[in-house]
Amino acid sequence: MQRLIDGVHRFRSEEFGRYRKLFKRLSENGQDPHTLFITCCDSRVLAELITQSKPGDLFVVKNIGNIVPPANVSGSTNSTAAAIEFAVEVLNVKDIVVCGHSQCGAIRAMMEGLRGVEKMPHLTEWLAVAEPVRKLMQANYSDLTEPEARLTAAAQENVLFSLENLHTYPSIEARLANGSLHLHGWFFRIATAELYAYDPVNKQFAPLVESSVEA
Repeated sequence: MQRLIDGVHRFRSEEFGRYRKLFKRLSENGQDPHTLFITCCDSRVLAELITQSKPGDLFVVKNIGNIVPPANVSGSTNSTAAAIEFAVEVLNVKDIVVCGHSQCGAIRAMMEGLRGVEKMPHLTEWLAVAEPVRKLMQANYSDLTEPEARLTAAAQENVLFSLENLHTYPSIEARLANGSLHLHGWFFRIATAELYAYDPVNKQFAPLVESSVEA
């Protein structure tokens, strides 16, 4: 905890000066992020760091496994939907990124099962939302036996699953239809800090290159 407190003081004394005008403008005018960034709670995946974004640029949603539930899932399993609606309807973001990552513990738990499941009822219920991903892996990836390669494939399929579920939100479909919103599927490889973007034409994840925008 002391490290957090020390960090707060360092930010105020060493860093805040560089952002003073920006924070003043954000406090007076409110936020106007251009992108809803949905990613995992994993402590190694920091949206602002890997995209070099400033305060006010991204509306970030972090949950276990960067899962987007369908719009008809309600109750405790879909606080993510509330954030999606707020970002699309109130903040009027122009892009939505779903970013999965390598070595995802949530994906591993979904694929291999949880230990001590009786102590984690909420996590069990949450991972059940992505059950179609596990079934898809069983049906289509039986020949992929190397554990890490299989985990990577599952994490990428989970990104595509979440993108599909975004289409179940009426507000998103309306804005996709008029061209005012775009969806993007990304995958972050932790060891190398490489980002891959899903190419819907070639139907695969490819390295994100400079000046490229995938729709």
